[in-house]
Amino acid sequence: MLFVTGTSTDVGKTVVTAALAALGLQRGSVAVVKPGQTGVADDEPGDLAEVGRLAGPVACHELVRYPDPLSPAAAARASGRPPLDPARLYDLLLGLTEDLVLVEGAGGLLVRYDDDGLTLADMAKALGARVLVVVDPALGTLNHTALTLEALAHRGVLLEGLVIGSWPTAPGPAERSNLRDLEMLAARPLLGALPAGAPSAPDFLEVARASLCPQLGGSWNPRAFRTRWDP
Repeated sequence: MLFVTGTSTDVGKTVVTAALAALGLQRGSVAVVKPGQTGVADDEPGDLAEVGRLAGPVACHELVRYPDPLSPAAAARASGRPPLDPARLYDLLLGLTEDLVLVEGAGGLLVRYDDDGLTLADMAKALGARVLVVVDPALGTLNHTALTLEALAHRGVLLEGLVIGSWPTAPGPAERSNLRDLEMLAARPLLGALPAGAPSAPDFLEVARASLCPQLGGSWNPRAFRTRWDP
C-alpha cells in the first residue's frame, strides 16, 4: 500500500498516481482509493476517472465527494454532507486484495478531512503505509517540500520518496538547481519526473515507464536526469 500526497494542490498527484497504476498493472492487479474528492459535482468525472483513463482497468474507490473546491473538511461543512468516516476507510483498505493499493490524497499532506483534524498523514500512520510526495520543480518548492517532509518525520510516517509531478519542456535556472536541493532535502535520489503534458501522450504507459525509477516499476535514472539538467 502506498499513499500519494503533494506539497500543494495541482502539483500532479493524479498523473503520478495514474503512472504508478499503469506500471502496477504490468505486474498484477491494482486498486486506487480516493478518500475525499472535492470541487467536482456528483455527475462529473473526478480524479479516479482520469486515473482509469490513463492507466487502464484499475479498481477505483471514492469514499466521499463534495462539489465545493475546498478542503474535504470545509467542503463537507459547506455541502451539509457528512465528513469522511475513517473507520469505513480503514475497513475498505484492509479488505482490498489487489497486488498494489494506491491512496491518493486531496491537496497536501495536512489537509483536514474532518473537523477533528484527520489528515492523510494520520491515515498512513494508522496503516503503517509509506508516503510518496509529489513536488513542483519551480521556485518555492523547496520550502513546501521541506515542510512536508518535516511533518512526515514529526508524525513518524515513512517516506517512500519524491517525484516531480510535471517537469517543464524548457526548465529554467530554478527548476534545474532545485533537482539537487530536492534530493538533499529527502536525503535520497528522486524517484521520478513526469514530463509536462504527460496526460496527453499517445502512449501513457511508455511515459510512465520512462518517468519513474525501477523502485516504482519504471526505468528512469535519477543520476542521468540530474546530470542532463544540472551538470
